[in-house]
Amino acid sequence: MTISRRNLIKMGMAAGTALSMPSVLRAQTEPTAARTVRMAMGSDLTVFDPIFTTTDPTQIHGLAIYDTLFALDSALKPQPQMVGKWAVSDDKKTYTFELRDGLAWHDGSSVTAADCVASIRRWGQSGGQLLMERARDISKKDDKTFTIVFKEPLAILTDMLARIAAPGPFIMREKDAERPFTEKVTTNIGSGPLKFNESLMKSGSSYTYDRNEKYVPRSEPSNGLAGGKVVKVDRVIWENIADQQTSLAALQAGEIDFISNPPADLYSVIESDPNLALQVLNKSGDDFCLRMNFLQKPFDSVKARQAILHLLDQEAFLRVAAPDPRFGRPVTSIFGNSTPYSNDENTGWFRKGGDPERAKQLFQEAGYAGEKIVILDPTSWAAAHAASQLLAATLQKIGINAELAPSDWGGIVARRGNKGPVESGGWSIFITTDPDYVQGDPISAVFHNASGDKAWFGWPKNDEYEALRGKWADVGTLEERKALAREMQRVWWDFVGDVRLGQIVSPIARRKTLTGLIEVPGFLVPFWNLRKDVA
Repeated sequence: MTISRRNLIKMGMAAGTALSMPSVLRAQTEPTAARTVRMAMGSDLTVFDPIFTTTDPTQIHGLAIYDTLFALDSALKPQPQMVGKWAVSDDKKTYTFELRDGLAWHDGSSVTAADCVASIRRWGQSGGQLLMERARDISKKDDKTFTIVFKEPLAILTDMLARIAAPGPFIMREKDAERPFTEKVTTNIGSGPLKFNESLMKSGSSYTYDRNEKYVPRSEPSNGLAGGKVVKVDRVIWENIADQQTSLAALQAGEIDFISNPPADLYSVIESDPNLALQVLNKSGDDFCLRMNFLQKPFDSVKARQAILHLLDQEAFLRVAAPDPRFGRPVTSIFGNSTPYSNDENTGWFRKGGDPERAKQLFQEAGYAGEKIVILDPTSWAAAHAASQLLAATLQKIGINAELAPSDWGGIVARRGNKGPVESGGWSIFITTDPDYVQGDPISAVFHNASGDKAWFGWPKNDEYEALRGKWADVGTLEERKALAREMQRVWWDFVGDVRLGQIVSPIARRKTLTGLIEVPGFLVPFWNLRKDVA
């Protein structure tokens, strides 16, 4: 398919903006146009194992091809998904799960309890560490039944097994899940509602998912991520279109049906087009976060981290990352803005415009001697790219030797695991996001982990904070958790585990013929329940 120069000019006149770049879309073999949905997902899919990495594209891929034992409904309550029946012993230490009928892998083999046991153990090395610390035994009883036996009760088990926060507890084949989580699973065989079409994959360009005709949905209606996962189209094609104006032109021309992250400065163009719509699927949005490398200078010093906290002006970052004021607001709580645990403890550092003089003083107290600060700059992600540029300029303005390291998001993912100094390919700062609602669960939220080498990229470490976080699973009442949240936040902003840059709610753009999109916090779920109407 192509977008003609004439159509581009017509669209530019109607929108009041010039869209003069050629289309990058390719003709592909497809069932029918009416049964195929094409989606520009904003980022390339470079890693396919959703336990190995926490990146959004990989988690979205995981939601498409894998299934989970439990799933969150629209009220964020866990509901059985792969599980048919389950029970807990009187002492609350033994959970027994029986798989529902009809579960099968994409290769035709049956899903078994052994697959579930291996998958839980693998996920337990990354996202389910608390489960593994508490577990006495995880074992199968027969082909459809397995148990988890705890040394002490873990009341939040089903919440953990239904979590959306990356990495999610996806169920894989036993032979895949036997790999340690630090080694990528290289196959793409799940039991979920869509199958990954390896033969049509064009790395860096497009990824194709076909409806799993043998998938047996639950009988309940679709409800959030729970209920019946019914696929109403034959094929979904993930298009990797780097240029956002190109993707908008393709959406206007009907070459694609959906854009996951349309450019904010063109929202008015989309809203003025009678064939297009903006829609907020993730109403609690995402928290932008600045992660600093605790292992290398200068951010091995708490004073340098405090300098960043005092320096930054969240409202300035929101203006470049979310220019439309409808979709951005500051966030000063590590528990986000939308959770019951959001609070104002130890937030005296927050100041409109930031405090550059205080930041300069703190860098001096940290012994900063002009070391290069390397900021990983994701050029394929407009909001974070703009925020990274502003961050570099803000640091340079107070005399800090800051340098951007531009690459696409795949390059960021590859580099952020380097724990070495910047001279050896390491890094100092990168900007990322995590769902705001997830911040209310410090057990699973990657931003909340301050266990050093076991923590997420940046590797923050603080034993006092971790001791408080360790109490979360055992606190019984909402009020007790609110009090604990305040204590945790007090410690966090003292040692500065990271720096928040604001909460942003990002609408998607779609053609009005595409309906049925699932509205849940966290990740986009663009694969089941979709309906495409063709005039």
